Amino acid sequence: MTAHSRAITSNQPGPHRDLTRRVERALQHPLRKPVAEHTREAFERAEHWRGARERMPLILDAGCGVGLSTRRLASAHPECAVIGIDRSAERLSRDHGPLPDNALLVRADLVDFWRLALAEGWQPARHYLLYPNPYPKSVHLKMRWHGHPIFPAIPALGGRLELRSNWQLYVEEFALALQQATGVEAQVEAFEPEGEPLTPFEDKYRRSGQSLWRLVSELPHRPELLPVA
Repeated sequence: MTAHSRAITSNQPGPHRDLTRRVERALQHPLRKPVAEHTREAFERAEHWRGARERMPLILDAGCGVGLSTRRLASAHPECAVIGIDRSAERLSRDHGPLPDNALLVRADLVDFWRLALAEGWQPARHYLLYPNPYPKSVHLKMRWHGHPIFPAIPALGGRLELRSNWQLYVEEFALALQQATGVEAQVEAFEPEGEPLTPFEDKYRRSGQSLWRLVSELPHRPELLPVA
């Protein structure tokens, strides 16, 4: 069956001209947004759950949506503890079957959750950003993860970072931001998912005939990347 998902359109002809300044600002100036209490409580529950599995490598599924990707990552990596994080209770409540024993879904603000994870010394073996909202209008750069003040926390956590998107420019910008922040050069590549798609978006985009893009980078744990007040 063919899907009909519209390709992303943008008023940007290439990487945003303000990207370098945004990344430098994030590297130099602490994020002063208070941590939301509901995320602090959610993180404490996640920390307790992870503590019972401390010998298992950790996988973070950041922005997991309906949690299908968390389930499939947990099934593909039974030796790992997989935590999916999303801010929407409605998305997380959708029925995609039982959670594997090595998976946990958490409702939390990612901006706060990343900061708490970094402060607690979490070091994921794998860290997934699967089809984040692209915010394709030029004016919305600061809403893309690589243009957001939280960006340094993402590479700071370390591990095998994998970003997937159906918008090539998003992945290219992220690669530029990653190189600026860490000195690590990551390749942007077109790819075809093997086996089942990880997310409903991946399935929809592929059936719509859209190209899929990804970036994979092995990163050291560097908590000092995120400036603190």
